[in-house]
Parts: sequence; structure tokens; C-alpha cells
Amino acid sequence: MSKYSLSTNEEQVLARLLEEVKLNTRYFMGYPVSKDFSYTELMPFMEYPMNNLGDPFVPSTYAVGSREIEKEVVRFFAELFRAQADDCWGYVTNGGSEGNLYGLYLARELHPKGMVYYSEATHYSVQKNLHLLNMSNIVISTQHNGEIDYEDLENTIRMNRHMPVIIMANIGTTMTEARDDISKIRQILKKLAIKHYYIHADGALSGSYSALIEPRPAFDFADGADSIAISGHKFIGSPIPCGVVVVKKSNRDRIARSVAYIGSMDTTISGSRNGHSPLFLWYTIKKLGIKGLKERASHCLEVAAYAEQQLKAIGLPAWRNANSITVNFPEPDIKIRQKWQLAAENSWSHIICMPNVNKNQIDELIAEITAVKKPFLAPV
Repeated sequence: MSKYSLSTNEEQVLARLLEEVKLNTRYFMGYPVSKDFSYTELMPFMEYPMNNLGDPFVPSTYAVGSREIEKEVVRFFAELFRAQADDCWGYVTNGGSEGNLYGLYLARELHPKGMVYYSEATHYSVQKNLHLLNMSNIVISTQHNGEIDYEDLENTIRMNRHMPVIIMANIGTTMTEARDDISKIRQILKKLAIKHYYIHADGALSGSYSALIEPRPAFDFADGADSIAISGHKFIGSPIPCGVVVVKKSNRDRIARSVAYIGSMDTTISGSRNGHSPLFLWYTIKKLGIKGLKERASHCLEVAAYAEQQLKAIGLPAWRNANSITVNFPEPDIKIRQKWQLAAENSWSHIICMPNVNKNQIDELIAEITAVKKPFLAPV
């Protein structure tokens, strides 16, 4: 036991922060974060400096980690995303943005002179990633629902068809959870006789559950993706932001190099990676299984349908994309947005019906919106 300790004032700071976190966690429906998890059984692991540095599939001289667990997590998602068993690889990331950076990094190494195409509804971090990687890019317009405009994509690629094509496809946009159809994108590439291309799927929110619903969206390896990134703290749930990226091993081999110091391969974005996140993902995957995860997705969709119906019942032009858990509606009063932490853009707001959201919470929000008695006009 250390002879040093916090002062009474510092202990009070922590106590106040804990109460604030508890309260704010109770009232948020505008961000895609699951909060219905309990990892009490994993708390003993927090006593140790678990670090999965290097390639999870290559042993390291640093042995305090969860590499075997991490490999199981990667294999689970690789199978879920219909990757070829003999040509897949991946690792647990710090989140979806790192997974997208990795996909773009591989694409750049494969096609140094490639042009990146992504829609205007793409997450803001992608532009940052493109800047970091110094990759040429063109923004494509979107349809009303947030899905990429395939006609604009085709016409733009046609004008630059002498360059390799790199596609950043959205599998659940930030505001409307629109999914870009990778099979349609592949058809465009075939029509234009594009031989050199790479398709990365940003499935931060929708990717983790899209494989569990019917009809199954066209987003994975069987549909034409070369890599897929998801967030782990969203649909699965984790106290630490995390994610998983799955790629073709044959592509990863293009950037791998041996590092004598750690006795492993330098194949990830970050050298050191926390070994706790794989435990959280593994625990939920094993505990729920495919059946439990499907029930989890079904619950989200049911609550989303209920929220859309109830918002329409009070006269709001609420809507959502097919088989999505994000419900869009005109932004409510600022006090309501602040309390429920509802994101807003262009006068529209949304509820994201994560697994922890229930109908009682929807009713509570609806009651508060109704009580304000503010006339709502549908944004243009």
C-alpha cells in the first residue's frame, strides 16, 4: 500500500465527477454508445499493465496481454463479415477512426496514385485521415437520406478513370445512419472497366449489427469490401472506446515489417495497444453469442420503430432509413437537446436507439417535447 494518498478535497473532486457521469449517462440518446454492460468479472484484469503491442497474430517478448483473446475477436468479426478464412487479418483498435485510417493506409500503399471518393455525409475524421496520409480525394454528393449519390459517383470516376479508385463507403452515416451499397459501387466500377480499386467500409455504427439483420445490407467482403472498420463501444458496449479492423492478409503483408525490440511485426497504426479492450469485446461476444446479438439488434430496431411512430403521433415529420436504429426529426428546444445530449445539424436532430434505450425513455422524451408546446416546422 502506498504511503501517499489523495486529499479530502481531491476525493471530493472524484466523487462529484462520478455523480456527474452517472447523471449524464442516464440522459443521452443522441450518440451511438451502449451503456448496458457490466464487466465486473473482468475487474481483476485492471490490476495489470496489459499491452498487446505489435501484431496480435505474431508472438511478442512482452507477455502481459490478451493476444489470444484478441485473435478470437478478430476471427469472430472476420467470419461475421464473410472474409476468406485463409486471407484475413485484423486487430482491436482504439476506435472506428483508427480503423478507417488503417484501411486508407493499406489502400494508399496498394495504389499510391489512387483517388479517394467519399460522400459529403462521411464522418469528419476521414478528412483528417486523408490529410495525414496526403491522399488525393473528391467529395461526392449525397441523396436526401444521406446515402451516396451513385450517379454523381459514376460521373466523377468517369472523369478520372485513368486513376486507381479508392472508395470510402459509409455503413451508417453519422446523422442519418445511411448505408452506401457496396454491390452498387462494384457495378459502377465494372461498368467503367476500373481494374485497380480498393473499397473500405466505415461500419463504425451499423457494421457491427448489419450482418445480423434481414435483408442483409451489401457491405462486407462477400459484397466487395477490401477492409471493414467498426467501433466496439457502440453496439457491443465498452467502458473504453475501441474498435476492430478486418482486412485482407495479402494486403496487410504489403506493409508488414519485423521489429526485433518487441519480437513481433509492425503491422498496426499504434505500437502499444491496450490489452483490456479485447477482453470486453470477447466477454460480450461469448456471453451473448450470435443468437443474443441478433436479439440485441432486434430490440434496437423495435425501439427505433416505436420512437419514429411516437414522434409522428405528436406531429413531427420523423423518419429513418430502412432497418436503421437512428430516428431523425426536427431539432427540439435547446434545453431538451442539452439534457438528452442530442446532436443537431441543419435544424435536424436524431435519437440513436442503442441496446440500452427503451420505450419508457422514448415516452419521457416525447412528453418533454410536447410540454414545450413549440410549433415545429419541418426543416427544408
